[in-house]
Amino acid sequence: MQKNLKKLTKRSEPYIFLVVLALCLLIEVRSGQFFTANNLVDIASAMVVPGLFAIGTFMVIVSGGIDVSFPALASLTSYATTKILLDAGYTGGIWLPILMSMAMGALLGAFNGVFIGFLGLPAMIVTLGSSSVFKGLMQGALNSVQLTVIPKGMQSFGTSALFVATNPVSGLTSRMPLGFLVFAAVLILSFFIMRYTFFGRGIYAIGGNEVSAHRAGFHTKRTKFLLYVFVGMTASLAGLIRTCMMQQNHPTNMLGMEMNIIAGVVLGGTAITGGAGSLTGCMLGTLLIVIVENSMILIGIPTIWKSVFVGALIIIGTGISAYQVVRANRTGGFKSRIREVKA
Repeated sequence: MQKNLKKLTKRSEPYIFLVVLALCLLIEVRSGQFFTANNLVDIASAMVVPGLFAIGTFMVIVSGGIDVSFPALASLTSYATTKILLDAGYTGGIWLPILMSMAMGALLGAFNGVFIGFLGLPAMIVTLGSSSVFKGLMQGALNSVQLTVIPKGMQSFGTSALFVATNPVSGLTSRMPLGFLVFAAVLILSFFIMRYTFFGRGIYAIGGNEVSAHRAGFHTKRTKFLLYVFVGMTASLAGLIRTCMMQQNHPTNMLGMEMNIIAGVVLGGTAITGGAGSLTGCMLGTLLIVIVENSMILIGIPTIWKSVFVGALIIIGTGISAYQVVRANRTGGFKSRIREVKA
């Protein structure tokens, strides 16, 4: 029992969970509205798109890379899908938009994967460049403008609800969107991939030490390539769901989300240098960011201070991650010196 508790205290998840719980209790004490049914549904609904983005970002950071192109990729694929279907007069269901969007996302993710995986270029540099390319294609080749109408199948998906929660005091209602089921399915799939597949173990191994991973038998180039294809598909799915939930497509409203998403992932205990982290911590860190962004008004803090709080969380998250890396390196060096002395 003591051994398990000791292991638990060395992990980041219990601490981030306590921070989330403390924040929720603070909001509840100040407002009395946080734990109402409709507010909890609002929080869950607000987690769908950031949660999908965070899954892909988590996998990239674990592999030792950084992807800042996913908001531009999601914007491009969701806009292109919506525009093409509108021009074609499409009146069918949601499956064709999903398949079209994910196919485009896989293609754009493969673009990143070729340069990062097979050519070995730095992920940060490649994704900075591809982000500009994607935005340029959307604004130039597609001449993007706000689409106030979306295809009927997408409208229906965005307005359908698993259930409706009602606040007994104020009478306000909130819908749990169908998109939450998609988010849950992708989360479960990603958990299975990272924990039980050779591909997932390869991602962790590459983040720990790419040379050692290659010597251990992992196909590092192919793994990185497939990783960015998967991230592209996940990001494009998130972009399409956001369009459906908003009932319109604004070509730029997802741009700039990358720092908040990366902050949430790192806050959840994912090592910024790669090789360590869990999806549980990733989701807790993302939930913390979402709560801060969506619940400040409940405790009487003007929304103009949102950027200050989120920026502070980014600094705290990256600082904690950097400290953990330094501590791990010191511990490893100390143990190796002990072994040398014993030898």
